[in-house]
Amino acid sequence: MLLKTFGWSFAVTALGLVAAVIYGGWTAFGIVAILSILEISLSFDNAVVNAGILKKMSAFWQKIFLTVGVLIAVFGMRLVFPVVIVAISAKIGPIDAVDLALNNKDHYQELVTDAHPAIAAFGGMFLLMIFLDFIFEERDIQWLRWIERPLAKLGKVDMLAVCIALVVLLITSFTFATHAHQHGGAHVDKAQTVLIAGVAGLITYMVVGGLSGYFEDKLEEEEEREHEEEEEAERTGKKKPAIVLAGQAAFFMFLYLEVLDASFSFDGVIGAFAITNDIVLMALGLGIGAMYVRSLTVYLVRQGTLDDYVYLEHGAHYAIGALAVLLMITIQYEINEVITGLVGVVLIAWSFWSSVRRNRALAAAEGKGKTSDEKAEVSSGV
Repeated sequence: MLLKTFGWSFAVTALGLVAAVIYGGWTAFGIVAILSILEISLSFDNAVVNAGILKKMSAFWQKIFLTVGVLIAVFGMRLVFPVVIVAISAKIGPIDAVDLALNNKDHYQELVTDAHPAIAAFGGMFLLMIFLDFIFEERDIQWLRWIERPLAKLGKVDMLAVCIALVVLLITSFTFATHAHQHGGAHVDKAQTVLIAGVAGLITYMVVGGLSGYFEDKLEEEEEREHEEEEEAERTGKKKPAIVLAGQAAFFMFLYLEVLDASFSFDGVIGAFAITNDIVLMALGLGIGAMYVRSLTVYLVRQGTLDDYVYLEHGAHYAIGALAVLLMITIQYEINEVITGLVGVVLIAWSFWSSVRRNRALAAAEGKGKTSDEKAEVSSGV
């Protein structure tokens, strides 16, 4: 069962790591491994959400998602998108960007380094919005209650996340400008670049979020309409062909899943720039991670254990928030790539262990016959 579900992912991992060693030695091997773990950890909640929707789809549409969807997710978002980011930031063509990455690494590295403030500002704002929207949302299950409970109350203020993100961007660009002015003003224009790129990241998040919300609403409308049609068919005795019903709903599910997957893949792609500027290593690491996310989605559907480790989603979003802060810091200061990569891994591991402890505490509470209120206190967070 495990080999059948993750077989392709294991094969891609082996090929990717061998290619990394051939390309850049054991240092490249380590970076690709960290990128793979980062992509998996940041996209775990994506796999959970995908699995919740995928299990409602027919076998045919599941295959479409896991074949056509893989091409879009792996080759579109994880491979093409980083090239586009570099091409736009460095103001060169995509083909030229790939050619430089493969044949003139020094010049390519120089272009990427020059473009780093814009990339970091764009990515930092996008990631920060993902984290803020999560942390300001009121939810039944809370991991770090002393942080999440008061912030959830603050989240009732409209547009608070956007306001905080813009304040962070203004402070970052102002600090960057001040630093540049102290050095003769040679890089004052970079402050404007940071500001524009940050606003672009904010707009991108709002557009992607809006599209995701649109498809989610369409999905709910389709499900409600089909339910009404099925009830009507039972009353009249004229049952509509099931394949039409399933096809219409599954089509909107597929569109929603692709937009959702694209929005989640932004954090992995942007976060990768905090670890390495090498487009080849980025493609290898994110490609391996994306394959595991797809396999994990299938595994969760087949096992039906989506709610076993309830704090993993929290850990993933805290990792996203940490990456956002680190990216904004790297506009002015250099941070070791290994430290950046391990932050997410540590937070995911911590949330996983917290989930395990919660499950044990709930089991113990049931064994001792505690009341429902006491069990709710145990399950609500640490």
